[in-house]
Amino acid sequence: MHHFLELGPMPLANSFLQTPEEFADEPFFPMGVYFCADCTLVQLLDVIDPEVLFRHYLYVTGTSDTIARHNVKYAQTVVELLGMGPDDLVVEVASNDGSLLSCFQTHNVRTLGVDPARNVAEIARARGVETVAEFFSLETAVHIREKYGPAKAVIGNNVLAHVDDTPNFLAGFKHLIDTDGLVIIEMPYLRNLLEGLEYDTIYHEHLCYFSVNALLQLCDRVGLSLVRIDYVPVHGGSLRMYAGRPEHYGGHGEAVLAWAEEERQQGMTGLARYEQFAQEVADSRTELLALLNGLLAEGKTIAGYGASAKGTTLINYCGIDTRILPYTVDKSPLKVNLYTPGTHIPVLPVDTLLEKQPDYVLILAWNFAEEIMRQQQTYHDRGGQFIVPIPKLRVV
Repeated sequence: MHHFLELGPMPLANSFLQTPEEFADEPFFPMGVYFCADCTLVQLLDVIDPEVLFRHYLYVTGTSDTIARHNVKYAQTVVELLGMGPDDLVVEVASNDGSLLSCFQTHNVRTLGVDPARNVAEIARARGVETVAEFFSLETAVHIREKYGPAKAVIGNNVLAHVDDTPNFLAGFKHLIDTDGLVIIEMPYLRNLLEGLEYDTIYHEHLCYFSVNALLQLCDRVGLSLVRIDYVPVHGGSLRMYAGRPEHYGGHGEAVLAWAEEERQQGMTGLARYEQFAQEVADSRTELLALLNGLLAEGKTIAGYGASAKGTTLINYCGIDTRILPYTVDKSPLKVNLYTPGTHIPVLPVDTLLEKQPDYVLILAWNFAEEIMRQQQTYHDRGGQFIVPIPKLRVV
């Protein structure tokens, strides 16, 4: 195991604070990033209790127009691929507010969500998506199959990376699928993290960072065939894997094996590529701080856009506090009037941008930069400019 990057100490990415009285006792944790030469997995070794991270969760998928469009296409793709009908069941693990499953419901299929965050499970139920408010594991899967029967598709989006015991977790998916069913999981793609310098997608919730090679090894351990992988542009570039029972689907897909070989040719199975990435991360921080401090020296005002988990990593690693960003704004009502973890920047409503008209807005949710800039066209028309820090620093 090789320690190639240190981003900490770091607060928990989604643990926003309610009052200034909480600042002094806020916990910070190490956040070293490691590469395993044996299984090629990039991972964190400092594991935070999931009860702390996920029982009350502030990220809801329904606040993004980009995700909403993605979900509509996602559901249609899966329903058509598996020829699903009204008797077929889709189970989504980490179903959040039910946004994706509600898209499946428009295709007249049965749905069930599983999510440990009781607050967002209530939101899902309110929109008509039955949801089990539990952590998912092989044991949970056994109970679900006993009660609801086998599933045609078991879906998990941006959740596999959150799990410490990935073999047990994936075995639960396998247990739930019918003989011809599919395990379908989306996750951020390690190659995009490397090439796009997406270091801010590293935080304590994300324990694992997957390449195709690492996924193949994981599927081998569980007894699944990795039959197909799609690349989807959401969240800065993600993989969508499709895996099934070998007795029905045969071995790993030829295109998947070719993809894994391409990764090997690009150096993703060796340490040197990750050491190069670490240096690029340090250089990116230097460049961003030089820009921000230069603007302040000119008397310019700067605000943030986004109270995202990735924003927590970026502002803490770069040391961006209220001296640089007096406030940030966010569309989510769950985050407005809170304070960002670590650097304690107030989170205000999005309307604040037009009220205060800062000279520059640093987009912390850069993966939605185009959507944000479209929505804030009036701010831009009045002379405001956007700073997009990743993948390459630019001012728009």
